[in-house]
Amino acid sequence: MHEFSLMADLMKKIEKIAKEQDAEKVIKVNVKLGALSHISAEHFKEHFIHVSKGTKSENAVLEIEEATDMSASDAQDILLQSVEII
Repeated sequence: MHEFSLMADLMKKIEKIAKEQDAEKVIKVNVKLGALSHISAEHFKEHFIHVSKGTKSENAVLEIEEATDMSASDAQDILLQSVEII
């Protein structure tokens, strides 16, 4: 359930950016997974594919950075680094 709420929040942010920029499509998403976010890059990708179906982000290329610093202030977060749109 934790992953679902994180992914739903992330998709809201991505869709908001796409709407604000009047984008046709999201072609690339770059995220950083905090060391304590409790999700691997592969698991994140599976969730992203599922939640992006039917959105402007469907089939977007994912660039995923996995952080290792457990004491970082954002260690529990999934951070949206950038979104590339057309």
